[in-house]
Amino acid sequence: MTPVRRHRVVVLLLAPVVGFDATIAPLVFGEARDRDGSPLYEVVTCSLGGGPVTTTSGYGIVPAGDLDELTTADTVVVPGTRYPPARERGTLDPEVAAALDSVPSTARWVSICTGAFVLAASGRLDDLPATTHWRAAAEFRALFPQVRLDEAVLFVDGGDGESRSTGPFSSAGLSAGIDLCLHLLRLDHGAALANSVARYCVVPPVREGGQAQFISHAVVDRPDDSTAPTRAWALDHLVEDLSIRRLAAHAHMSTRTFSRRFRAETGVSPGEWVRNRRVDRAREMLEAGGATVDEVAARSGLGSADNLRHHLRTGIGMSPTAYRKAFSQVTASG
Repeated sequence: MTPVRRHRVVVLLLAPVVGFDATIAPLVFGEARDRDGSPLYEVVTCSLGGGPVTTTSGYGIVPAGDLDELTTADTVVVPGTRYPPARERGTLDPEVAAALDSVPSTARWVSICTGAFVLAASGRLDDLPATTHWRAAAEFRALFPQVRLDEAVLFVDGGDGESRSTGPFSSAGLSAGIDLCLHLLRLDHGAALANSVARYCVVPPVREGGQAQFISHAVVDRPDDSTAPTRAWALDHLVEDLSIRRLAAHAHMSTRTFSRRFRAETGVSPGEWVRNRRVDRAREMLEAGGATVDEVAARSGLGSADNLRHHLRTGIGMSPTAYRKAFSQVTASG
């Protein structure tokens, strides 16, 4: 029996690469497995000549191969880098440009942090939305005024929001690359798998807000001032009344203080956060099957089927029935 070809993720390391960024795609995609425990992705790293790549943190990384790996990529990931041609001049060395041009036309393009400079230098972000680390935003705009940069978000899905979109996708700085890779897992195989990998990585499946919340410091003065325990409690009580008054009471804060701290920590209001978590729960249930639309709406805390339809249409442009059909098939095929 011919083995099933796995989705091939090729991570392009350009020196000096941000070491943390370089590990994100191999970790997240490498942990994704089907019901039988078989890997869903083949993840390889590559570099110019296949040689060791220096990092910005004083150590080197030995990749699996050279630029020929790109010719068979289904997804190309470019981690953050200080690669001089792209970062200083907005250009690419001819060898790198040729290698990117060898990527199959059906491949998905992904950048993490300042890897966006490389995609922009290749022209693949022209007239499209993108993001990068907020600290590099001014530099990016000066080199690539044709790119619609938004440094306030955690990641950008430049595609149509549908499963298997080719993007391009870009993430903000550092750990936002995890958010983006989890988003890609969710598109490919559904929320349940993305949530499972997130638990392994000990990160939230969906992080609220954008990177603007990290530009200034000192959100919480003391650990007991955090709204995190109340957020954890709310996830177990989504079908109940989660008004701001009740949430604030659980946190032993005034509604005004709670709202201020909640937005500072998550980037969104309590009401928006609760609504998004209820939609997440509904999506998981739709993917799992076995429940009617009315039951999904009730058990997710959204109340009515009409409310569920409204939020899915607004958020992802699909009805519950269409969403279930699309993503239950994706999950089953994985």
